[in-house]
Amino acid sequence: MNTTALPARAEAPAPMSRFERWLTLWVFLCIVVGIGLGRWLPGPFQAIGRMEVAQVNIPVGLLIWVMIIPMLLKVDFGALHQVKQHWRGIGVTLFVNWAVKPFSMALLGWIFIRHVFAPYLPAGQIDSYVAGLILLAAAPCTAMVFVWSRLTHGHPLFTLSQVALNDTIMVFAFAPIVALLLGLSSITVPWDTLLTSVGLYIVIPVLIAQAWRKALLSRGPAALDSALATIGPWSVAALLATLVLLFAFQGEAILKQPLVIAMLALPILIQVFFNSALAYGLNRRLGESHNVACPSALIGASNFFELAVAAAISLFGFNSGAALATVVGVLIEVPVMLLVVRVVNRSKGWYEAGRRQA
Repeated sequence: MNTTALPARAEAPAPMSRFERWLTLWVFLCIVVGIGLGRWLPGPFQAIGRMEVAQVNIPVGLLIWVMIIPMLLKVDFGALHQVKQHWRGIGVTLFVNWAVKPFSMALLGWIFIRHVFAPYLPAGQIDSYVAGLILLAAAPCTAMVFVWSRLTHGHPLFTLSQVALNDTIMVFAFAPIVALLLGLSSITVPWDTLLTSVGLYIVIPVLIAQAWRKALLSRGPAALDSALATIGPWSVAALLATLVLLFAFQGEAILKQPLVIAMLALPILIQVFFNSALAYGLNRRLGESHNVACPSALIGASNFFELAVAAAISLFGFNSGAALATVVGVLIEVPVMLLVVRVVNRSKGWYEAGRRQA
C-alpha cells in the first residue's frame, strides 16, 4: 500500500531493524576499526583524503549519496497538502525545528565548548566543534523519525507530512541558518562552499530520490517497497564506511583526549531533552492528540545526522572537530531517542488528562 493511503489510525509499532537497534554498537566498532586502520595504514587514508574536487571529497560524496538517497526515497512530497489537517502540531514542529533548535544549540555550544570545557579541549578545534554542533541541529531528522513514530503509535499521515514539509524547508533554510549562526559564532565559512554542500547533499539527492520514487510507483507500490528493502543495506554500508574513514583521520585526536566525545555529547543530550519536552508540552497545551504530539516531539529531538556529517566534511575536512561533533550525534542517537520514546509512551495518561483540561 502506498504510504499516502494509510488510514489515519495508530499503527502497531514495527520492530526496529537489527542495524537501527544496535547503531551505537556499530559506531563504537567503527571507532575501533577506523582508529586501528588509520594508525596501521596511514598512506591509503591520506590518499583518500586528497581525492577532492572543489573542496568536495569524491569518495565521501559518493558514500553520502548512497546513504541519503534511500532515506529520501521514503519521503512523499505529495503529502504536503495534509499539513493543514493538524496545523497546530505542524506549527509546533516548525517552531521547534527552525526557530528554537539551531539557535539553542548555538547557545549550548557557546556555553559548554567555548567556556565550561574550553580548558580541556584543543584550542585550535574550539570553533570547529561549535560548528559541528550547529550543523547537527540545523538538519531535522528525515528517516529515523518514521521509526520513532511507529514505536509511539504516532499518526502515520502526520509523520509523513511533517517530514515532507521539513525537508522542503531544509532545501532553502539550511544554508542561511548555518551561515547566520556560524557568523554569530565568529566562524567564517565561504558561502560558495556552503551552497555547494546544500546542492550536493540536499537538492540533488532529493531530485534523484523523487524521480526514482515516481518511476517505481508507476509500476505499483510493491515496486517501491521492494526497492527500499533492496537498497536499505547499501545505506547502512555507506554510513559505516564513512564512519570508519572519519575515525581513521580522527584517531590521534581521540586517543590523546578520549573525553572529548563525552564533552561534545553533553550539549547534544541537553538539546534532545529540551526540544522533545518543549514540543511535547506545546502540543499538549494546544490540545493536539497524543499520536500527533509524539512524532512532533521526536522530530525536534533527533537529527538528519547523515547530512550533518557530509556538510561538516565538505566545510571543514576529515580531521576537523566539526566532523567529530556530528559523529557524536550518530553515536548517541539510538539510546537517547529510545529513552524519549519510552517517556512519551509512559506519559500518555498525563498527556491526555492535561489535553482534556486545555
